[in-house]
Amino acid sequence: MKALTRIGLVMALGGAVACGKSPAEEQAEQLKKAAEEMQKSGSEMQKGAENMAAGFEAMAKGLNAAMGGAAGDLKPVDPVDFKALIAALPEMSGWEREKPTGERMTMPVSFAQGQAHYTKGDASVTLKITDSGFNQLLVAPFAMMLTTGYAKETSDGYEKSTTVSSFPAFEKWSSESKNGEFTVFVNKRFIVEAEGSGLASTKELQAFLDKTDLKKLADLK
Repeated sequence: MKALTRIGLVMALGGAVACGKSPAEEQAEQLKKAAEEMQKSGSEMQKGAENMAAGFEAMAKGLNAAMGGAAGDLKPVDPVDFKALIAALPEMSGWEREKPTGERMTMPVSFAQGQAHYTKGDASVTLKITDSGFNQLLVAPFAMMLTTGYAKETSDGYEKSTTVSSFPAFEKWSSESKNGEFTVFVNKRFIVEAEGSGLASTKELQAFLDKTDLKKLADLK
């Protein structure tokens, strides 16, 4: 509609003579510019639609990775007691663990969560376990990053999809800030997140995941 209005204005002004051009020549030139703008606008809209489609495709692939290829088949279930998730949070040698906390909610989205904060000198790590109850809304924010083969590298660090104990995972590291993240999806429903700052590398976060019994966590119902 805006493009048609623009063309109408161009035609209305087409009778003016500028730079020695005839009204017909001036009008033809203005119409040509308007057509070029319309074509450019159309190309941008098409490109935007293609990017959006690619984003949804990547999200779908990530959901399938997290849900073990069954993103559309799993029905939401009641989450476990958050005390069971707190029990899965390990003690770490050399790290001081604050008292773990937890919560459980049934509406509007069902989930349970347990987390603990650890410190060692200037370094700190937060380990959090969430039972999504197979609710895809909780998984969706991580979906594209879980797509197999996803990787991004910058001058400051990297992020990539990976696996931890055969479970799909996502790893992120900033060499400048010394911040790192690990997110692991266990048994298609449990989200284990280890996030730290002041670290030497993501190997320190990997140690937290190694001490967390992911196999036992997978058996919780």
